[in-house]
Amino acid sequence: MEFRDNEAIYLQIAAYVSKNILLGKWPAEQKIPSVRDLAIELQVNLNTVMRSYDFLENLGVIYNKRGLGSFVAPDGYDKVKAYRKERFIQQDLPVFFTNIYLLGISQEEIAQWYEQFKVNNYELKPKSADENK
Repeated sequence: MEFRDNEAIYLQIAAYVSKNILLGKWPAEQKIPSVRDLAIELQVNLNTVMRSYDFLENLGVIYNKRGLGSFVAPDGYDKVKAYRKERFIQQDLPVFFTNIYLLGISQEEIAQWYEQFKVNNYELKPKSADENK
């Protein structure tokens, strides 16, 4: 994971966990990686991951079962989606709108690029004949 300088690392880790929940990789009631495992995977301090998990727990996205670890809350998907949507609308969208206005980018262009982005990054691609063998 590449960390950005303009945002606290614990928030970037919380965003990483949130993304996995929103993509369905970590569904409701599923155990998520332990603090130690995620710290090793992301090559960060244990306390940083702990702070991320505390943040997500305070939002009601995850919960801790003593002695078992952290799990996605039953309504964790909805809570993380609502939080990230509000944050996007308040922080990212004004910057995006400013840029498309200043650069004279049309809604049609944005729609085309968005559809291409989804195809390239998130939609399942059909397997080639060689991959089906």
